[in-house]
Amino acid sequence: MPIRTWAKWFGRRPSGVPASRRSLRVGIPKVLNLWSTHQFWWGFFTALGIDPAHLVFSSDTSEEQGRQFGKGRGTVDCCYPVKCVTGHYGELLAGARRPIDVLFSPMIYSLPSFLRGHVADNLACPRVMAAPENVKAGFLREGDGFAARGVRHVAPLVALAEPRIVPRQLHAALADVVEGLTLEETRRAVEAGYRALEAFNAALRARSREILATCARADRPCLLVLARPYHLDPGIGHEIEVDLQAYGYPVLWGQYLPLDEDLLDWMFGAEVRAGVIRSPLDISDVWPSSYSANTNEILWGAKFAARMPWVACVVRLSSYECGMDQPTYTPVQQIVERSGTLFFAFQELDATKPAGSVKIRVETIAHYLERAAGAIIARKKAAMGPGCPLLAAQAA
Repeated sequence: MPIRTWAKWFGRRPSGVPASRRSLRVGIPKVLNLWSTHQFWWGFFTALGIDPAHLVFSSDTSEEQGRQFGKGRGTVDCCYPVKCVTGHYGELLAGARRPIDVLFSPMIYSLPSFLRGHVADNLACPRVMAAPENVKAGFLREGDGFAARGVRHVAPLVALAEPRIVPRQLHAALADVVEGLTLEETRRAVEAGYRALEAFNAALRARSREILATCARADRPCLLVLARPYHLDPGIGHEIEVDLQAYGYPVLWGQYLPLDEDLLDWMFGAEVRAGVIRSPLDISDVWPSSYSANTNEILWGAKFAARMPWVACVVRLSSYECGMDQPTYTPVQQIVERSGTLFFAFQELDATKPAGSVKIRVETIAHYLERAAGAIIARKKAAMGPGCPLLAAQAA
């Protein structure tokens, strides 16, 4: 049986796709909530027949990118991650990676969070949502920077937490850009996008469970990073988790924690049965104003860390002038520290990585983990009681 190579797999095209669609080059700024939804957009556009080689994501954020491609284009004074979007726009328009025909920058109104149905809403930060239009203005002040390069700017408002309305939103925005695009075809492509995103998330959650199981069997500690998706960008989060991993500690990311029923029942079941919370994914006991998707997931991640014995340390990342994060600093720290888990925060991160101070902080975290992790794990295991599913295979 012949083995399908990646080139052949991605080379398949839906029958009847217009040639102009196959040659369409779409640039996507790799910013903000694209860091948690990129697989949706990849699945969506490839399902429409766009050549994967013609999907051009901007590079990681860097000071050089901002200086070279975003200088003089700023239009809004807000958090650092939003300011960085200007450099990504400029890089794509300049064709620094590859030439593009369309700059696609969705205004993501809501997010497909795993907490949907357990919280009040799953909205994106309004500053983040509006960033594409704000940044676009900077390229129109001295003439149309898009038209001058023959690039269409497409920034649809998309409620990814509401899959039923997404096809209409995307079809309205792309009907004049993607030749022959129908609403039904858009609907099928949206379904493909959600499948791709769900498969990607499931794979990472499974890997997180494997890491936790390995730590449980060896009684060794791991770290949990609580941050917003864009802190995965090396230019935003400064790869602080990578520096920590160099000390030999496995690192988990809050958005990709395992959600298996057996594990959540062991961690939260007693509270559900006692009526303290409605479900293992309920955060109303610690955060009743649960409207922001990323904020909700950070709060739930703190609850997870407080109950998981082998998460011996939580590292919180937050960017300069993040108004959404500021009200959560104290609740998150209290949830984590009341369980005896170590907590360290890197707040007000901006363009400059203070290498010296980060190095000292990382060394401090490693020192406390080496000294206290064993006692933390033992204390949390005693509090949680027996029957952990992570140890089931070992017991058998």
